[in-house]
Amino acid sequence: MADHEVRSTVGSEPSGLAQLRWDEPPEGPVLVLLDQTRLPAEEVELVCTDVPGLVRAIQTLAVRGAPLLGIAGAYGVALAGVRGFDVQEAAALLAGARPTAVNLGYGVRLALGAYQAALDKGAGPQEAGAAALAAAKALHRADAEASARMAAHGLALLDELLPGGSHRVLTHCNTGRLVSGGEGTAFAVALAAHRAGRLRRLWVDETRPLLQGARLTAYEAARSGMAYSLLTDNAAGSLFAAGEVDAVLIGADRIAADGSVANKVGSYPLAVLAKYHHVPFIVVAPVTTVDLETPDGSAIEVEQRPGQEVTELTGPQVSAAGWGSGGGLPVAPLGTQAYNPAFDVTPPELVTAIVTEEGVLSPVTGGGLRELCARSRQVTIS
Repeated sequence: MADHEVRSTVGSEPSGLAQLRWDEPPEGPVLVLLDQTRLPAEEVELVCTDVPGLVRAIQTLAVRGAPLLGIAGAYGVALAGVRGFDVQEAAALLAGARPTAVNLGYGVRLALGAYQAALDKGAGPQEAGAAALAAAKALHRADAEASARMAAHGLALLDELLPGGSHRVLTHCNTGRLVSGGEGTAFAVALAAHRAGRLRRLWVDETRPLLQGARLTAYEAARSGMAYSLLTDNAAGSLFAAGEVDAVLIGADRIAADGSVANKVGSYPLAVLAKYHHVPFIVVAPVTTVDLETPDGSAIEVEQRPGQEVTELTGPQVSAAGWGSGGGLPVAPLGTQAYNPAFDVTPPELVTAIVTEEGVLSPVTGGGLRELCARSRQVTIS
């Protein structure tokens, strides 16, 4: 996957490592990723020199999160182009690496379109690769800008729905800087509330089985100085029952044309709880996450992850402790079959609002989504 790793010990202050960056050392261009599977214990950068390595990083969740996957996909096409690999083959590998996240395919198509357009104008492979790189960098910038606009729109919505300004927000999975070219999607809204002095508590679902909430969202919340508490996923119901949740903020990996939302598994039960307890359920995602070609939730392909993620505790910390065989600590009898969908789908009638960089959609309807997409700003390549 990587030529080498660059380690940085996690301390009390941010290390300054980027979640993803393009680098051009003397030996040739590379894509450098912060390995999210190693957080929060240590910060390790993966240096990808080819597309198969990047695909493995995507599939193992070293790099993850819908917007960042789009950026990574675009840079992957550029990497193939400037290093002289088969760009069409690289694009196909990248686009199929994780089927549910629509942004991945969007980023790949954007960079591939720039590459092909340059070839059509008579450019050589290197020049075409540079065009793909320009497209990737433009997408990276656009996502950072979109993140800032989503945070502003989301904070205004919270203040409108919850007068008084002491918000207790529940979030699921990880939606911060680690998934974005900017400060994230749903987490960026909570961070904006924190900076405005209007966040009383961020409730963080641990997000089983890979604990993206415990490992990543808590990591980001701590570094931002937010008041937060970690809870097991199945403790959320008791929080709602106790009246301790004012709003739910989640991201999205794909939003179908009817407003159905695919997000990290466990999101749908939160939507049901929120509806029952009359709590706003808010989805925050860039317009690029809306897929008008997918008619409804039933048409969304849900990625099925390996059962081992459920039946064993895995990761570098488990391996370092010497638990289990093959780096995993069994938590179920040998041979146990596991059901491990990466995502679930929430129908639009359970979604209070969808927050995008273009504004807030509420109620959530197919027509409203089409209007949002129609006025969306296009990525400008410069």
